[in-house]
Amino acid sequence: MGKQAFLFGYGRQGRSLAKGLRTDQFRLHIIESTPEYYEKAKNDKFLDVVLVDVTNDAELEALHIDDDSYIICVMEDEHLNVFLTLSLRALYPNATIVAISDSVYTTQKLKMAGANRIIDIYKVSANRIHNMLVRPVATKLLDSFISDDSKISFREMLIPEGSFLHGMMVEEVSFSEYGVLLVGMLDIELSNTFIFITSGIDHKLDSGDTIVCIGYNEDLDRFANVITRGEVPA
Repeated sequence: MGKQAFLFGYGRQGRSLAKGLRTDQFRLHIIESTPEYYEKAKNDKFLDVVLVDVTNDAELEALHIDDDSYIICVMEDEHLNVFLTLSLRALYPNATIVAISDSVYTTQKLKMAGANRIIDIYKVSANRIHNMLVRPVATKLLDSFISDDSKISFREMLIPEGSFLHGMMVEEVSFSEYGVLLVGMLDIELSNTFIFITSGIDHKLDSGDTIVCIGYNEDLDRFANVITRGEVPA
């Protein structure tokens, strides 16, 4: 079975994320506090949709979220999103909490509230603008990749112990030879900070780091298998 995710919020950002998580075969639970968005999620054919008061700790505790689950906070009200993150961290101290931010101030609050990972909309937008200016053709291709009927997708891959990637610098790895494109990585030495490849950092890869690649699904499957090897494939 796929990983389990609890998505709090089915507004504009939440709805888009929910569709992507369903495509990636997550066991998705959608939690809403607004009847209008609750009905939208039901109408979009999501089966596990719950209407709760997210300010009520008893109702949040009744969700029984386990330690291996992802908690994704994308409530449209910025202040409610921070409050929710704080409440969920207190109730589920070992779960991974991902939250969305639209300002540097909100990012700081979410970090203090206990979010493990924060998606900063402004940083994502800045990287997109950078790509449009520096790599217009690649950006156009990437835009065409991200569609409902595309055979190309993003893949998150954990570098395992003993992988030939361990200790290598990013520039030393020819990802294109495997038919994939490196988008960025999560570095465990930097407290799971996501580093976009466009940042220009010549980063050293380590076992336990997570890399994010884009490519055809079959190439991603093949590369995920390749990185388990201890030596650089011939």
